[in-house]
Amino acid sequence: MSAPAADAVRTAVGAVPDPELRRPIGELDMVRDITVDGSVAHVAIALTIVGCPAADRIAADVRAAAASVPGITDVALEVGVMTPAERHALTERLRGGRSREMPFGPGTLTRVIAVTSGKGGVGKSTVTANLAAALAERGLAVGLIDADVHGFSIPGQLGLVAEDGTVPQPTRVDDLMLPPVAHGVKVISIGMFLRRGEGDAAVGAVAWRGPMLHRTVQQFLTDVYFGDLDVLLLDMPPGTGDVAISVGQLLPNAEVLVVTTPQTAASEVAVRSGLVARQTGQRVIGVVENMAAMALPDGTTLDLFGAGGGAAVAAALSGADSEVPLLASVPLSPTLRTDADAGTPAVIAHPDDPAARAIADLSAALARSPRGLSGKPLPFRPR
Repeated sequence: MSAPAADAVRTAVGAVPDPELRRPIGELDMVRDITVDGSVAHVAIALTIVGCPAADRIAADVRAAAASVPGITDVALEVGVMTPAERHALTERLRGGRSREMPFGPGTLTRVIAVTSGKGGVGKSTVTANLAAALAERGLAVGLIDADVHGFSIPGQLGLVAEDGTVPQPTRVDDLMLPPVAHGVKVISIGMFLRRGEGDAAVGAVAWRGPMLHRTVQQFLTDVYFGDLDVLLLDMPPGTGDVAISVGQLLPNAEVLVVTTPQTAASEVAVRSGLVARQTGQRVIGVVENMAAMALPDGTTLDLFGAGGGAAVAAALSGADSEVPLLASVPLSPTLRTDADAGTPAVIAHPDDPAARAIADLSAALARSPRGLSGKPLPFRPR
């Protein structure tokens, strides 16, 4: 056995990232015995749970990492599973030694942005999905909670729905849930937990009242392991109902982005969602006008939903002590819709589309105001 060769293999294997936890498996204590016999590396690893969805990918990455070491021509891989005690130790490490608590409240270094609207049908979820993907494209660590429990659509828009209508469930490690990742965004939605059957039952639906809605949002914030995020987006249900109140209570530090369409029927209602958010202590950071004027091939424009609604909402929410800007005007775009239906955000599939460019510019504007330590309590006390 060559000790230097075994050490080199251990270093290479330990650097392989877990696709769900986004941390090196060596750091997660998933690497077991490693020996080298001639040119053959014998590698043993332990996955978090039986039937880990990422097992094949981890195994392939470990084999490739071990084979990359000079002198190694073959890899004999043994894959096991962590013991309950090891899994408990892992979850404690991921939680940073803290008890089960919600990590995104006041004092968090993660920027929390709730995307709201006054009414449905204004493209709020499409804007949110594309904004999340655009922020991830900029290299930010992004999480997305589909808080629109009754009208969830984020899994489909991010390509997490299979042809048979199934959606991947989060991997459970004890009391932690590891969210699926799509286009670099960690995603959680109630649509991942619904049982689906034949016919109408294959669609899946939620008919819950306030307490269940509050509990669901609270569990998403507490039990889902997002890791260290730069930005956490919440796709809110339209209006000012139970979920808006719950998020206001749980995340009074959240910033709010209001989405509207240009017509008065949408803009007047959109103002209310911003006012309710402000009543809970949240700060409205801007307005997005969706389905704005579309440029036609002959050089004319089509104002299908009118004009001026976004500016009107921004003006109504502005006051002497706070200016609320119109951050983006996203033109009506068939491409934005077709890409959403296909499960690939337009900012990735067709970045030159005018609507995609507008949302990419919105992500740039938001990224220019990064999270920071200013005003945040540090986790130590002076002696």
